[in-house]
Amino acid sequence: MSHFTEVTVSDFTQQLASPAPVPGGGGTSALIGALGIALGDMVGELTTGKKKYADVEEEIREMMARAQEIRKSFLRLVDADAEAFAPLAAAYGIPKDDPERNRIMEEALKGGSAVPLEIMRTCGQALDVIAVFAEKGSRLAISDAGCAAAACKAALQAASLNVFINTRSMQDKAYAAEIEQEADALLEKYNALADRIYDQVFSGLRG
Repeated sequence: MSHFTEVTVSDFTQQLASPAPVPGGGGTSALIGALGIALGDMVGELTTGKKKYADVEEEIREMMARAQEIRKSFLRLVDADAEAFAPLAAAYGIPKDDPERNRIMEEALKGGSAVPLEIMRTCGQALDVIAVFAEKGSRLAISDAGCAAAACKAALQAASLNVFINTRSMQDKAYAAEIEQEADALLEKYNALADRIYDQVFSGLRG
């Protein structure tokens, strides 16, 4: 399995545009999330060490440490999504009259939905941190905090689609409903938070 986080941006986008099954939407959403939280972390870097923000220095440093761990999680999930998709791609190739097809497909669908759901959870963690950067970080970098929130919202929504495309095909409807309930809750909570951050930044820039 390729390590997509180790290739150039040009190579990643070229592979993404190809007919190859991976990387796909899930890995792309994780990468977008990594870019978003990295941008948030940059706001922290531009805030610390400044006398004007000495009263929030400790909190900003704590958020920066969290941001760095979240970025690592996102990058891990880029490759994890590709690994999870491989069994699903193989399952679709099993003849429909194979008695094992349904069981194998169900397991693959569950595995295929697990990673994008984790990406959604990680987007939520990222937005919680970005909210602090937007509220307390350097005003000179406030636009970057807004961009970070917009990126993580996009990643959240993109990952959700990769959850729902798998749950809709599951035979275990109770399991599918449980997964969808969590995904819906994450969308409701963190779309709203991302919008609040963006609106706060936009209002500050436009007066």
